[in-house]
Amino acid sequence: MRIRLTQFDSLIADIAGNLAHIVAACDRARRAGDHMVVTPELALHGYPPLDLLERDDFLAATEACLPQLCEASRGLVLVVGAAAPVALAGLPRGRHKAANVALVLEDGRHVATVAKRLLPTYDVFDEARWFAAGDTPGLVEVMVEGRRVRLGVTVCEDVWSREDDGPPRYACDPVADLAALGAEVLVNLSASPFDLGKPARRLELVRGLAREHHIPAVYCNTVGANDQLIFDGRSFAVDAQGRLLAVGPALLDADVQVDLQAPPRVFDETALFSPPRPMQARSALVRGIADYVRKCGFKDVLLGLSGGIDSAVVAALAVEALGKEHVMGVAMPGPCSSQGSVDDALELAENLGIRCPILPIIGPYDALALALQPELARTPSQPHDITEQNLQARLRGTMLMALSNRTGALLLTTGNKSEMAVGYCTLYGDMNGGLAVIGDLPKMLVYAVAETYNHDVQHQGRVVIPLSTMTKAPSAELAPNQTDQDNLPPYPLLDAILERFVELGETAEQVIEAGYERATVKKVVRLVEMAEFKRRQAAPVLRVTRKAFGPGRRIPLARAVPR
Repeated sequence: MRIRLTQFDSLIADIAGNLAHIVAACDRARRAGDHMVVTPELALHGYPPLDLLERDDFLAATEACLPQLCEASRGLVLVVGAAAPVALAGLPRGRHKAANVALVLEDGRHVATVAKRLLPTYDVFDEARWFAAGDTPGLVEVMVEGRRVRLGVTVCEDVWSREDDGPPRYACDPVADLAALGAEVLVNLSASPFDLGKPARRLELVRGLAREHHIPAVYCNTVGANDQLIFDGRSFAVDAQGRLLAVGPALLDADVQVDLQAPPRVFDETALFSPPRPMQARSALVRGIADYVRKCGFKDVLLGLSGGIDSAVVAALAVEALGKEHVMGVAMPGPCSSQGSVDDALELAENLGIRCPILPIIGPYDALALALQPELARTPSQPHDITEQNLQARLRGTMLMALSNRTGALLLTTGNKSEMAVGYCTLYGDMNGGLAVIGDLPKMLVYAVAETYNHDVQHQGRVVIPLSTMTKAPSAELAPNQTDQDNLPPYPLLDAILERFVELGETAEQVIEAGYERATVKKVVRLVEMAEFKRRQAAPVLRVTRKAFGPGRRIPLARAVPR
């Protein structure tokens, strides 16, 4: 059996455009002599459609598309991910209008609608909010080359009933049910968001199921970025022994052709599924920027260039994603800025080939400080306290937003995950913007991504990120001789504590028991807890770790905070 897995970037709510992709894939399959076409999860509607699923016209589009899907399936078996009214899925109407389904079409006929059985509600997922769960195994018989073939059709989470030999997550195991019914091929339609390490975990999961049940498996994953979520594709197929038969590219639209009768091939699995973390992060963020900008109707972006590592990496990512002609940096020296930082910003702009005007904030700062002085003087303070520091940050944010308004360019924020975690950022200042590009990159990973850019051109005897930017002590330069470590632990230590507390979900006591100094852990944890109100107002954060700030981490604002 020859199967075409068509991983493509389905735009949410662009049902006509998504349908055209599917029809074109079927045309390619027929010309190539393929027997089956498989799309990703919700390929017809885009993933995740969220509360659009509550709109009747959004769901009705599925039935309206069936005649064209049937026509596209002539001479083929076609398996399409879609959202459907529960009646089309054969489910009773309760509090849900929709089911997350795989439509199975064969040679011009709609032969089955398989509803997703396992609906995740952890991390970034909340599918039980919108979908009714399927209640029967998705075993579908189709005719291929004159013989009936029993397909075991599953949708994304249906293959994640357990992971890493851990306890079951759900009361049922859809794959085991299908194996017991005699499924001959396991088909999975997926919209599995990327995070560092996820591609290898997916492969091992599906490979393990194939081995356990002695069934070949094909896995079709979506590609592209929608809001915070980045989907990396990497569709693949394994034989009944779990050996790789075919693999799709990362982060690119592609057709992956699978011949289930062909012998397994030798692949560099490390390069395909476990490349170095900095390159994984870089590639994903480039795709995330490009898709967010395009899908939201922008062409250009701008950002403040401070001469520091964070804005340098965001600028490099943006240029790679959009092209240098679509990126502008802005240097905004203030009363405490060093000449070296201005020079670093200008050198970076020259290396990237982007425009970088210099717009000092010293005059506006002095004017505002003078206007506020009568009231600020009523409350005693030290020179350059947090009020004066935040005033500088907010002036920069105001200037950048003015340029965004005038040019129509999307403003990118440049804060990293470590800073966002502990609140080392200013509301309505450096947090201004429409997309938080590196808000899920810990500080040390930011440096590692920067090194990949300099490694790209080292054979040419030059760098992209200035060496002084790479080596100088991180500083917001909002007070004389200021460095980040005046108030924070060294970043390697801070990142290690944050990974345990934020990403792994360990308690403060568990982090301490792992060997970290009590006072430092308590301080970091309190900073994280106190900064939740800032993160709630942050721009969307492109997700690259298993626990990003945003919809995957929901913490109440009004609560008791540990001291």
